[in-house]
Amino acid sequence: MAMWIQAQQLQGEALHQMQALYGQHFPIEVRHYLAQWIESQLWDSVELDNPAEETKAKRLLDNLVSELQKKAQLQGGEDGFLLKIKLGHYASQLKSTYDRCPLELVRCIKHILHSEQRLVQEATNVSASCGSGGQAMDSLSQRHQQINQAFEELRLATQDTENELRKLQHSQEYFIIQYQENLRIQAQLSSLSSLPPAERTQRETTLQSKRATVEAWLTREASTLQKYRLDLSEQHQKTLALLRKQQTLILDEELIQWKRRQQLAGNGGPHEGGLDVLQSWCEKLADLIWQNRQQIRRCEHLTQQLPLPGPMEELLSKLNADITDIISALVTSTFIIEKQPPQVLKTQTKFAATVRLLVGGKLNVHMNPPQVKAVIVSEQQAKALLKNESTHSESSGEILNNNCVMEYHQATGTLSAHFRNMSLKRIKRSDRRGAESVTEEKFTVLFESQFSVGGNELVFHVKTLSLPVVVIVHGSQDNNATATVLWDNAFAEPGRVPFIVPDKVLWPQLCEALDMKYKAEMHSSRGLSDDNLVFLAQKGFTSSSNNPEDYRNMTISWAQFNRESLPGRNFTFWQWFDGVVELMKKHLKPHWNDGAILGFVNKQQAQDMLLSKPNGTFLLRFSDSEIGGITIAWVAENPNKPGERLVWNLLPYTTKDFSIRSLADRISDLNHLLFLYPDRPKDEVFAKYYTPPLSKAVDGYVKPQIKQVVPEFTTPNPEPSGGATTFMDQTASPSVSHPNSFGVYPSMTDTMLDADGDFDLDDTMDVARHVEELLRRPMANQWSSQQS
Repeated sequence: MAMWIQAQQLQGEALHQMQALYGQHFPIEVRHYLAQWIESQLWDSVELDNPAEETKAKRLLDNLVSELQKKAQLQGGEDGFLLKIKLGHYASQLKSTYDRCPLELVRCIKHILHSEQRLVQEATNVSASCGSGGQAMDSLSQRHQQINQAFEELRLATQDTENELRKLQHSQEYFIIQYQENLRIQAQLSSLSSLPPAERTQRETTLQSKRATVEAWLTREASTLQKYRLDLSEQHQKTLALLRKQQTLILDEELIQWKRRQQLAGNGGPHEGGLDVLQSWCEKLADLIWQNRQQIRRCEHLTQQLPLPGPMEELLSKLNADITDIISALVTSTFIIEKQPPQVLKTQTKFAATVRLLVGGKLNVHMNPPQVKAVIVSEQQAKALLKNESTHSESSGEILNNNCVMEYHQATGTLSAHFRNMSLKRIKRSDRRGAESVTEEKFTVLFESQFSVGGNELVFHVKTLSLPVVVIVHGSQDNNATATVLWDNAFAEPGRVPFIVPDKVLWPQLCEALDMKYKAEMHSSRGLSDDNLVFLAQKGFTSSSNNPEDYRNMTISWAQFNRESLPGRNFTFWQWFDGVVELMKKHLKPHWNDGAILGFVNKQQAQDMLLSKPNGTFLLRFSDSEIGGITIAWVAENPNKPGERLVWNLLPYTTKDFSIRSLADRISDLNHLLFLYPDRPKDEVFAKYYTPPLSKAVDGYVKPQIKQVVPEFTTPNPEPSGGATTFMDQTASPSVSHPNSFGVYPSMTDTMLDADGDFDLDDTMDVARHVEELLRRPMANQWSSQQS
C-alpha cells in the first residue's frame, strides 16, 4: 500500500502517466480499494511465458475477485450503496475479461506496479535533486528531463503547425469562394450582350468595377497564401529537425545503451529493464511523426486543390520523403529482441525468445497481426544482411517452431511475439580459420517480419539479429562456448561488423568481466577482491608479482584466455576459472558469501600464512592442478619429527565429492582442524551447515555413516562390541617433502566402478546403500597393508 500512497502524490505529467495506466482493463478504483492486497501478492513469481503457470495466475485472479466481492459487501449506508454496486460490477467484469487468460491479468498488474514504481522513483530523484541546494541531478534524471522537455517542445511545435494549417485551409477555402465569385462576374459580363445598350453600359460598368476589386483581392490573397504555405513548410522543416534530434537521442543513445546492458546481462551484469520507458518515448515519437506526416499530406492536398506558382510542390515532396525516412527509421529500429535466445545453444534442445515492436500499438499494427520468422545465420551471412548485400534470408541451420504471430496485450500496450518452443534441429558450420575451434564459431538468430501501417500506405520489412550464439552438440563443449560468449559480450563495440571483437584487451577490462560473472553466479555482492585478481593475474601471465599496478597496463589475448594451456597444465586459464565458478555455484556458495573461503591462494602463500598461526589453523584454497577442485590446507606438527611444524594439503575435493558429503560435514569430521584462518573457531563458521545426526534405526536396520578421516591425524577408537566404526578415507599431503606416503583410496577392482573410475550407480541405488556395500570389505586391512 506504501507504493499507492506515494503514487497518489504524483503531480503534473507523472500523474497523467500514472492515470493512463488504468482503464476498463483494470479500473483505478480496484487499485485504490485493494491497494494493500495487490502490493502483498507475489506477481513477479509468475512466469508469463510459461503456460504451466496459468494455474497460479488463475488462483490470483480468483483471489482478486473474492477480495473485491468482500470489499463490496463491507460497504454500507447511503454513501456506500453506489460503491457497493460499482465494486461488484468490477469483480464480474474482471472475472469475465481474464477468466480464459489469467496470465494477461498478471501481465497487466505487473506492468502497472513496475510503472508506478518507476514514476515514483523518478519523482523522488527530482525532489531530492531540487532539495539539495540546486545541486546537479544525476545523469539519468538529466537525460530523462532533457527528453521530456524536447517532447514538450515538439508537442507545441506540432500544435502550432496544426493551427497554421487550419488557418491556411480556411484562407484557401475563402479564396476559392472569391475565385468562384470572379468567374460568376465574368459570366455575367459575357451575358450583357443581349441587353439594351443603355442598361448594358450601366451594368457593365458596375460589374467591371466589381471584377477589378475581386481580382485585385485575389492577386493579393494569392501572394498571401503562397507566403502562408512557405512559412508552414519552413515550420515543418524545423519540426522535422527537432524530431530527428529527439529520435537520434532515443534510438542511437538510449536504445543502444539498453541493448548494451542487455548484452552485459549475458555475463551477469544488471539489466534493470527500462524497456517500458523506451516504449513510451518511441510511442510519443511515432505519434508526433504521424501527426506531422498527416499535416504534410494535407498541405499537399491543399496545393493540388489550388495550384499556385512557386516551389511548393518540390518543398512538400522533400518534406514527405524526409518524414517517411524518419518514421521508417523509427519502426525498423524499434523491432527489438526483448528476451534473447540462449547464447550457448545446444542442438535438439528447446529454447525461447521474445521479440517486440515498441511502436506497434501506437501504429495499430495489431489490427492485422504480423507473423515473425526466426532463422539461424552465420557470421558471414549476418555481415551480408547488414550491408544489404543479401535480399533474402539464407539459413545455416534448421529451427523447429520458428514462426510466431505477434500478439497485442492491451493491458500493457505491448505488441510482441513469444517463441516458446524453438529447437535447433541441425547446424551447418563454415570452414574454420587457423586454430579456431567449433566453440569459437559464432552464429546469430535472425528475426524478420513484414507489416503495413496507414491502410497499406507504408509497408515495412523489419529484421533484427540476436546477440551472437555458439552452437554446441554436447555438454562437454559448454565451458569453451561460454568463454567465447563472455569475451564477445564484454568487449564488443556498438555498431561493429558482426561479430568482430578485439584479440587483446587490457587486464583490468578482463578483471571487470570476470568479477561481473563471478558475482552473478554467486548471487552475491562479494565479488573478486584486489588480492583475488592479483592471484588470477599471476596465473594468467605466469608471473610472481604481488603488485596490482604491475598488471594495470598489461594486455591479455584471447589465446592466453582460452586457447593456450597454462604452463605445465592441460587446461586453459578460463577452464580453470570456470571450474572454480561451477564448484562454488553448485556446492559452496553460502561459504563464499560467509567469507569462509579464501580460494584464490597458491600453495606457497597458504604455507606462509599458516605457519604464523597456531596448530590446527586451516584455510580453503582452490586447487592449482585440478579443474574445479578445492583443498584444505592446515598447519600441524610433523608426526615423525616432534617439534617440526608442517603445512598439509588435503587431496582436492571436486563436485563429485560434495555430492556425497558436504564441505561443512567433512570439516566437522576432521577433529585436528580447529580454527579457520586467521582465528575463527570452525564451529562458529560451519556449525549452521552441519547435517543433523542420523535418526534411529527403522525397521530394525541401522544406517551406515559416512565419515571423513585422515589416518595420519586420527586417534584410533576402541572397537565397540558391535563392530568397527565405518568411515571413508582421504589422505593429506604435506606441502614440503615428506618420506611417508599414504594411499588415497583402497584399490577397487570390482564392477562397482565404471570404465572411467566413477561410481556406476543405477537409478534405484542411493549413495547410502552404495557406501554400505563398500563398507562390507575389510577396508582396515587394506589400509594397513598400504601403510606398511
